Amino acid sequence: MGAEIGRRGFLVVAGLLGLSACGSDTGRGGSGDGTLRHWYHAYGEDGVQDAVRRYAAAYPGAKVEVQWNPGDYDSKVVTALQNSAVPDVFEAQVKVDWVRQKQVVPLDDLLGDTRDDFVRSLLDSQTVDGRLYGIPQAIDTQVLYYRPSLLSKAGVTPPRTVDELIDAAKRVNAGGVRGFFAGNDGGVNVLTAPLLWSAGLDFLSADGKAPGFDDPRAATVFGKLRELHQSGALLLGAPTDWSDPGAFVDGLTAMQWTGLWNLPKIRAAHGDDIGVLPFPRLDSRGAESVPVGAYSAMVNARSGNVDAAKAYVKWLWVEKTEYQTEFATAFGAHLPARRSLAAKTGDGPAKDVVGFVTEGGRIANPARWSSRANTALTDAVSRIAREGAEPTGELRAALQTARDEIARLDR
Repeated sequence: MGAEIGRRGFLVVAGLLGLSACGSDTGRGGSGDGTLRHWYHAYGEDGVQDAVRRYAAAYPGAKVEVQWNPGDYDSKVVTALQNSAVPDVFEAQVKVDWVRQKQVVPLDDLLGDTRDDFVRSLLDSQTVDGRLYGIPQAIDTQVLYYRPSLLSKAGVTPPRTVDELIDAAKRVNAGGVRGFFAGNDGGVNVLTAPLLWSAGLDFLSADGKAPGFDDPRAATVFGKLRELHQSGALLLGAPTDWSDPGAFVDGLTAMQWTGLWNLPKIRAAHGDDIGVLPFPRLDSRGAESVPVGAYSAMVNARSGNVDAAKAYVKWLWVEKTEYQTEFATAFGAHLPARRSLAAKTGDGPAKDVVGFVTEGGRIANPARWSSRANTALTDAVSRIAREGAEPTGELRAALQTARDEIARLDR
């Protein structure tokens, strides 16, 4: 969804990083010795790398080597899938092109009777043409944080509609504290999807065969973002962007749209003076929502040890629930990918977010929503919100690009 830069999962494929860490291994399992190579991107929290290496060392079925990949991880994976048997297992979000080119392996048979325990939207996000290609590892989401004391002082109730959000932002915008912060672009990237969902729309139609925003309500709801920009209540030019809690922690804004992963820092700064909400609905035809994204464990179809790699993925991300819980909760605020585990997680705001995900979690990065279509829509929303462009005309061009991309993927 837009240019997601959140802690896990909300990433966009771009650029190219060399594969020197892979050496020249192209044999079975990467080296011909039966060892499984497992790639992760470089998580920022202390302890994650040690934890995943501990999990790998505990696996009884094979030797597993973990590779930590700083830098442009997603592009590194794209290149590896085209040329190499390394890695055998890797974390990513499935892409339709990978499936079409038979670069990844279906994993439906790994879930068994645990399928219904996984958050459905996560499984849907890793499914292409009815087949599952990734086992979700954890849930990342974003929520609307607010300071109850500041809203109460202004006589404002927590907003449950987009109009209430705009009104609240204007009324608490005083005394050096801005009303709302959703990034230094004014929310163009990070709020495009929640705005669509608030109107009962989406990037794609339910069957994925057409754009999901070919509706006059799209122009209406993006016009609301323009109204927010014109209100003067948005914080712009903050020292950090939306994915960092700095603006909210430092008291620069009364409300911020940011990740659940920031909850520990926000709690440390404001104690109990915090509340969380899903993104508001436009009206009774829309819905409250939170974006759901996650890296999933996937298997390289070029691996010489596909069956062994699948067995390892099943052990780690289906059977070892204690590892799944630790991975999601011990290194920052995230949720396990399984409902039974998430329900036992946290209290207060964290528990509220479990409900948001269960009731209104939406796929943040659909496999069939291409980066080209996303850029076209985001550029249109930017011109509407930041330059005051007429919404209907701007969206017309984005719709055509989306149709072209859908047709390309269907060829």
